[in-house]
Amino acid sequence: MRSILVQGGRDKGMSARLDTAMDLARIHNSHLTVAIDTPIGQFVTVDPYGGTFVARDALDAALAADDALAQAFAGRLGKDDVPFDVVQYETMPLEAMIVAARLSDLAVVTRDCGYAGDLAVEARCPVLVLPCDSALPLPLAIACIAWDGSDQAAMALRSCVPLLDEGTDVHLLTVLTDAPQGFPPTDALQYLARHGIKAELHELTKAATVEETLLTEVNRLGGQVLVMGAFGHSRLREFMFGGVSRYFLDEASAPALLMAH
Repeated sequence: MRSILVQGGRDKGMSARLDTAMDLARIHNSHLTVAIDTPIGQFVTVDPYGGTFVARDALDAALAADDALAQAFAGRLGKDDVPFDVVQYETMPLEAMIVAARLSDLAVVTRDCGYAGDLAVEARCPVLVLPCDSALPLPLAIACIAWDGSDQAAMALRSCVPLLDEGTDVHLLTVLTDAPQGFPPTDALQYLARHGIKAELHELTKAATVEETLLTEVNRLGGQVLVMGAFGHSRLREFMFGGVSRYFLDEASAPALLMAH
């Protein structure tokens, strides 16, 4: 994990994102990139006759504010021992993060960004989704891994290995359902063991929904992060009917998530 991307901004979750990303960068000797977006399209309107109007004063103010934000990040990070750069984009937040994440090993966002799942799918980069009010304590004491045997779960499992160490209690959670599974949980345990990570398997009887069963067990174990595949079903289906990914992205009481697709 040598290249870490963090969502830049002025929101209340910025401190949690930056503190977590910097801690990870120190542990893994990583380069940190802060991405700032100025969506200039929001300042352009087109009338019914094809004319274009630019809200120039508002656009100039937004660009100046984001330039100042970039300088503030550079000033803060320049006092630390973590190599970094600050990149600025003139696109919407998701588009900017997708571009920046293509050659990143991990993207760090907060739950309120609204695009974490889309980012994991479109950029094919693991995404660490933090609560808005707290950084992820490192090194991790307790990590939970949701396992359903899917390709997405396998990708998430591989992505989480750098976050785990010999002092982390790792729990592999699988909910027993009638749905066919791909890779059995024993394969996941074997993979972790080959990386020197001992995990405990929990086979859970579904009490209500799969997602509620998982959250209950994660809370019981005191999990600080839940590792999971992003959108095993289509995003449209999850938007319309709900699903595990959408539930945990929307659930404020859930712990930090590490998602991959």
